[in-house]
Amino acid sequence: MRWDAQRLDLDEPGALPGLPSIRGLLRSVQVPEFPGLTFHEVRSKSALNRVPGESAMPFPWTINPYRGCSHSCMYCFARRTHEWLEFDAGRDFDTQVVVKTNLVDVLRRELARPSWRREHVALGTNTDPYQRAEGRYRLMPGVIRALAGAGTPFSVLTKGTLLRRDVPLLAEASRQVPVGLGISMAIWDEDLHAGLEPGVPTPRARLDLVRALADAGLPCGVFLAPVLPGLTDSAEHLDAALGAIAAAGATGVTVIPLHLRPGAREWFMAWLAGARPDLMPRYERLYARRAYVPAEYRRWLAQQVAPLLSRHGFDRQPGGAARHGPVADGVQGDDEVGFPAGSLPSGGLPGAAGAAAAGERSAGPGEQLTLL
Repeated sequence: MRWDAQRLDLDEPGALPGLPSIRGLLRSVQVPEFPGLTFHEVRSKSALNRVPGESAMPFPWTINPYRGCSHSCMYCFARRTHEWLEFDAGRDFDTQVVVKTNLVDVLRRELARPSWRREHVALGTNTDPYQRAEGRYRLMPGVIRALAGAGTPFSVLTKGTLLRRDVPLLAEASRQVPVGLGISMAIWDEDLHAGLEPGVPTPRARLDLVRALADAGLPCGVFLAPVLPGLTDSAEHLDAALGAIAAAGATGVTVIPLHLRPGAREWFMAWLAGARPDLMPRYERLYARRAYVPAEYRRWLAQQVAPLLSRHGFDRQPGGAARHGPVADGVQGDDEVGFPAGSLPSGGLPGAAGAAAAGERSAGPGEQLTLL
């Protein structure tokens, strides 16, 4: 397996006598409380990942505590990244989880460098930091403390209700630095949820998480994503979803249609062929030689969503600029994207690092992108 990029090739002063080096140390474990999962514990060279300069993402840095994800979402855009570790993008992605056990220590060292500019750091851009592995390894509390203590604004995107454990810590961090929080949900039918995202907490549980964040005075934007053509894009489904999100106290919402990159495409289409073969011709047309739905579908979805955003208080401003509800193509981690209010740290966008470093907080809503 291609583990070199995950290893810390440094001598460890705390190594026990008789162990000449822990260079390349790798331990794979299976534990009874997480049946079916294998955790591969590695020592990472770095914690902070630089986002390419040509990217349109509104953050310059990311952190990924885990690779692979037990949420097992059939449509997950990150599936193909597992192939770099010589795992497959299907079942291995769901069950073989790489854990960066030394992440917090490495992060503290990187944040302490004189060159660190306290720019916005995003978590949850590849795989979920609050997936089941976090219940065992508890990396996120250390990450949150390290970022807040270093005056670094950050955001978290998750489907994992384990985030509730860290609500007091996040509230404390928000008094030190700008913090953005995003919750992803899309499927409200229980059978469809169980088939497409079997490891994800139920939509009701995630709505309860949104309420808990709102009650704690924390921002929380919701990504209604992905919207699945022919499955979850009816006016009735979208109306129910947006109504529930508004009632839970979300600060904003973004509606995002499904996209299918290589890796996710094969896995999702195999599921669709078994569960809804009648939809296969439509999906083959929509996603013919492309990862994204065509502009015609995006326009249709925007027309579906616009009156519902208004009905539930997620009003749009004139000219297509969306205060609370842009409709965009992609999700956090993709080039074309809309971010709901609350999901980005106020003052944490590129160019605002100086204000964040000074501990200043903006009173305005989260930054938004325009309606596509």
